Amino acid sequence: MPYTITPTAIPGVLILEPKVFGDARGFFFESFNQRDFEAATGLSGIAFVQDNHSRSAKGVLRGLHYQLAPHAQGKLVRVVRGAVFDVAVDIRRGSPTFGRWVGVELSESNHRQLWIPPGLAHGFLTLTDSADFLYKATDYYAPESERCIRWDDPTIGIDWPSLGMAPLLSAKDQAGRALAQADL
Repeated sequence: MPYTITPTAIPGVLILEPKVFGDARGFFFESFNQRDFEAATGLSGIAFVQDNHSRSAKGVLRGLHYQLAPHAQGKLVRVVRGAVFDVAVDIRRGSPTFGRWVGVELSESNHRQLWIPPGLAHGFLTLTDSADFLYKATDYYAPESERCIRWDDPTIGIDWPSLGMAPLLSAKDQAGRALAQADL
């Protein structure tokens, strides 16, 4: 199996660790293979329709972003340069883990990927001088459906790593709503 799968405290959110082949020349791994993804995760019918790439400076916090149905996005995310603390928050009303979060470090050295199913909010904090972050999404970007929950909502209580500086936020992320007032 090309992936090792680790479930998280939120059902459906999975850490994928690919099999990496390395030697003195460098390394090689298959970052995505639809058949192997389905076999490893037990998920079928997942179709990725858009790939995104962001670069962020140290201390940049992006999130917590999501899109409303019918444009809710599943995301398979990874870091190809640098490191981030990546977070998924369950915002599915009626879910036994509603309002709970999981976080994992994704980096160029650990090659981990995180699968975040539709119905969850997502965000990350850049831990290194710079990080290149890749997203595979199951639905297209739909600005009319895009929403943002505050990264520091005390009802969620994310334990973000301390970098000795205030996070750098976009205007959109500064205007994020509390979970209790969010459109879900």
